[in-house]
Amino acid sequence: MEFVYKCSECGKEYPIEPDVMLCPVCREKQEQNRPLRGILEVEMQGAFSESSSIFDVLPIEKSYFPEIPVGNTPLWTPANLQKKLGLPNLLIKDDTRNPTGSYKDRASWLVAAFAKKWGIRNITVASTGNAASSMAGIGAAAGLNVTIFVPENVPKAKLIQSLQYGARVLLVKGNYDNAFRLSMQYNPPGKALNRNTGYNPLTIEGKKTAAFELCHQLKRTPDYIFVPTGDAVVLSGVLKGYKDLQKLEWIGKLPKIIAVQAEHSDALTRAFEKGDFEEPVAARTIADSISVDVPANGYYALRELQAAGGDCVRVSDEDILRAQRQLSSTAGLFVEPSSAASLAGLLKIKNQIPENATIVIMATGNGLKDIDSAGKGVKIPTKSIERLEDIDD
Repeated sequence: MEFVYKCSECGKEYPIEPDVMLCPVCREKQEQNRPLRGILEVEMQGAFSESSSIFDVLPIEKSYFPEIPVGNTPLWTPANLQKKLGLPNLLIKDDTRNPTGSYKDRASWLVAAFAKKWGIRNITVASTGNAASSMAGIGAAAGLNVTIFVPENVPKAKLIQSLQYGARVLLVKGNYDNAFRLSMQYNPPGKALNRNTGYNPLTIEGKKTAAFELCHQLKRTPDYIFVPTGDAVVLSGVLKGYKDLQKLEWIGKLPKIIAVQAEHSDALTRAFEKGDFEEPVAARTIADSISVDVPANGYYALRELQAAGGDCVRVSDEDILRAQRQLSSTAGLFVEPSSAASLAGLLKIKNQIPENATIVIMATGNGLKDIDSAGKGVKIPTKSIERLEDIDD
């Protein structure tokens, strides 16, 4: 089996090598304050059987992957939530079980393997927190040096996580877009690899693995998949995975993939409605992991979502906090706000979905990563008691 990079815009092919990130022809069309042009995707050339290992559909040999258990996350049945919502075929793909508590480990794992194969020791990444802590943790397992650029308001838990893993952490004034810009300018001594989502083609490819797992776990194609969406690389990974599954003829129809965005961080949704990206609007949302002004992978995600017959849904911060609380109190799964957006999106359009539809919500990040935001959705006790008689009714 062979793999090459293929430009998602012009179709030109390139070898999978460290110096190849974006199509050099299409990147010349890059405009300021717009998503990246010339996004490359991994093209598989050959045939696979359904019994193939996940490593057989990835462009790096198994021997280079660090020994840390990424992926193979549970697909489980939230019985109480099913009953409460009247959706008997609602399922959760639980990527909070990844080593660093995030879906982002899927991309970091493949990037680390690529670095090991090419003898690269230094990795750079910009992040709102999860990709940073993910690359730091997976990088630690792979023996890599990781430098991360994060906004100065990054949730403390994600900051501490990254530092515990031994990464070099650089706090950036402003938002994720500023962190992304500085990380792209950074050129450390020695050979280095940039892991930035969208820019590095392997971030999409690593994130497609969840689609392959769903195919094996369900033995059928779900009717709907709800994906929290910010820079649109998790979304792109799920779309790429199902496109590959269809290409391999392992599935027939595609699922209806729904991109869920916070209403004040909705660049992809606005482009979906208007047909193209316009001037960015400053993002404001409690869900830091999906807060972005300009989605780096926007053009690719928009095109693939349209081609797959997907859709977009906006949810408010209040919707997100309610969904977070509902997921915790009915299913026993505590996720961070960005992850809860997937359930919030389902609740927003629930009346448009057939009762017996098979629905998957993507749980992409553990709730302990941002307890300050989670605290806004609950009433925290302020009174201590000494006797049982002090308990208020």
